[in-house]
Amino acid sequence: MATHHTPPVTPPARRGRRQPAPPEAPPTALADGGFVTVADERQVVSLAGLTRKAGAYLSEDDLKRIREAYRFSDEAHLGQFRSSGEPYISHPIAVAEILCGWKLDADSLMAALLHDVIEDTTVAKQILIERFGPHVAELVDGLSKLERVEFASKEQQQAESFRKMLLAMARDVRVILIKLADRLHNMQTLDAVPVDKQRRIARETLDIYAPIASRLGLHELFRELVDLSFKHLYPWRHRTLQKAVQAARGNRREVIGKILETVQKTLPEAGVNAEVFGREKTLYAIYCKMRDKRLSFSQVLDIYGFRVLVDTVPQCYLALGALHATYKPVPGRFKDYIAIPKINGYQSLHTTLVGPFGTPVEFQIRTREMQRVAQAGVAAHWLYKAEKESFTDLQKRTHEWLQSLLDIQSQTGDSLEFIEHVKVDLFPDAVYVFTPRGQIRAMPRGATIIDFAYSVHTDIGDQAVSARVNQRQVPLRTELQNGDVVEVVTDPASKANPNWLSFVRTGKARAGIRQCLKTLKYKESVDLGRRLLEQALATLRIEASGLDAAAIDRGARDAGAKSSEELYADIGLGKRLAPVIARTIALQFSGKPTGATLILPRPAPMQINGTEGAAVTYSPCCHPLPGDEIIGHLRGGHGLFVHRADCKVAHRQREKDLERWIDVDWADDVAGQFRTGIEVQVRNDRGVLGKVAAEIAASEANIVHVAMDEEPSESAVLRFAIQVRDRVHLAQVMRNLRRLSEVARITRS
Repeated sequence: MATHHTPPVTPPARRGRRQPAPPEAPPTALADGGFVTVADERQVVSLAGLTRKAGAYLSEDDLKRIREAYRFSDEAHLGQFRSSGEPYISHPIAVAEILCGWKLDADSLMAALLHDVIEDTTVAKQILIERFGPHVAELVDGLSKLERVEFASKEQQQAESFRKMLLAMARDVRVILIKLADRLHNMQTLDAVPVDKQRRIARETLDIYAPIASRLGLHELFRELVDLSFKHLYPWRHRTLQKAVQAARGNRREVIGKILETVQKTLPEAGVNAEVFGREKTLYAIYCKMRDKRLSFSQVLDIYGFRVLVDTVPQCYLALGALHATYKPVPGRFKDYIAIPKINGYQSLHTTLVGPFGTPVEFQIRTREMQRVAQAGVAAHWLYKAEKESFTDLQKRTHEWLQSLLDIQSQTGDSLEFIEHVKVDLFPDAVYVFTPRGQIRAMPRGATIIDFAYSVHTDIGDQAVSARVNQRQVPLRTELQNGDVVEVVTDPASKANPNWLSFVRTGKARAGIRQCLKTLKYKESVDLGRRLLEQALATLRIEASGLDAAAIDRGARDAGAKSSEELYADIGLGKRLAPVIARTIALQFSGKPTGATLILPRPAPMQINGTEGAAVTYSPCCHPLPGDEIIGHLRGGHGLFVHRADCKVAHRQREKDLERWIDVDWADDVAGQFRTGIEVQVRNDRGVLGKVAAEIAASEANIVHVAMDEEPSESAVLRFAIQVRDRVHLAQVMRNLRRLSEVARITRS
């Protein structure tokens, strides 16, 4: 064996995460251009397999760069071993070999070989830039976890790592392809780690990585990841199901063989040149079907199926016709994913036929190009190298989804919230709907009008007021169905409704609604805070309009705020108290007070006009109305809560936190609809609820909620939550209800 002298590489300092072992011998060259690393007398790791696979489609210059990355990684991981006892360098080599199966470029293979050097050694990103260039360094950095940063919890650290990886993926899809190959090899060698770690990694794979693989069209990888996750999450169920499938395979061999023989004879007679393969459902898919539909294994009949590969799209439909002429199709079990591909670009014809002895058998019919995309997904198209103008449909869909990650990130500050939004979007099942101009849009199953609106544009979602589906007026919470034509009506004056969060399905819609509400509340809090500060300054005989901006800014800095706007927002949200800030500003003019205490006059009540929006909350414990005596409570981070002056809850809270309570009063021009409650005791006659509700509506009040308490006697108590303009309007509603002969008693609750 010839010896190859490599350039000296200074081994970087290693972190103590992996078990050290006796030093390895230096890498030795093989005749075929590969290398071996000898860890000890038993462990030998070779680069020969990787160079052989990569050499099938890469140039010699690329192979030279890959060998250099290998040598650097081998030195960096020197003395580190996996839990299985293998030298750690065996893992990066295995990851790179998986990527060779997808024919990724040299930069990707180099990043795969180097993907743990930042995380597990003290090698800095700058060193990788100098040695291998910025592209490889960016890929490795995107793959590295954030273990060197302090986080409040393990969950937050994990979420932040996912967020960093997904955002790096949005810039360059190779990041996630390398990560998925890394996760696949880790899952294949998971037996060597403790059981609790096996389950944690398997759950993470099932929740995050497998759905991403499916979302990117990597179906073969998805199948392997879910089965390996199932094996380690539920080992007993996996073993039991595996034995049952092996037994069924023997029992049904005759049926499967007969179907295969018939199909291989039928298709050529129909003029279709095809390859036919038998295939099994994954164990996890069988388990999910048994669990979701509450079936025993013997009731799951479509364990086996067939895949038919042809040359052209027309031959797909010819093959379909020939199969339907041979075996009867099961009604409702035909899906045409060629005419309308899945959201991840998957294309195929699916049909279920009734085979011999009444056994249902699924057939998947596709072209060889569709098969290549189904196996390699977005990796089959090298998305990162394409110009946007030349994108295929698969590339466009993937590009749109990756861009949506950046949109969600821009609207979400919290890592855990970001990951939750992304999880929502990782469902492969979809419905396909149309815009009024005939453009098709894929939405997750269960998506609503609001989800559709936000998928078109954030502004359309924020301003949606009504919608028509198939020319028919429908509520905004309506779930979309395949083939729906959706038209959204907007109003520039309208804003997102917090109630939408209870029914939207997509992460983009959820993030958009929350961002709109945050912005809206912030603006309203700024306005409220400015009014509160002006009122507090007026108490100190300082005219706010006469102050220059510099005085307010100095007061903001003295209070620890970055700007006057932030100061106003904090006051409006109850995080800071206006009298304290006003006193700080006053000291700029009068100097420090000489006495121990500065006694301030009582401020005039702040005026509530009903247009403050989210900055002011009318407390649900007492439902104040214009005309009631009221009092205000500044709750930290939540703004101003308005209570009735006689509210028992307010009295209890005021004793604990007196300084956060302020005097408020209704403005003369107060406007809006205010919620309150009434209890109506009625004679329990037929139709009494309808009569009472009709009278409330006739009094121009809006019913928000109704409940009924039946008593053993002939009477009943109706509890209404209604919206009225003010206390006078409520009195009018109650007078009108008393005129009904069925009403015995009415009170405000």
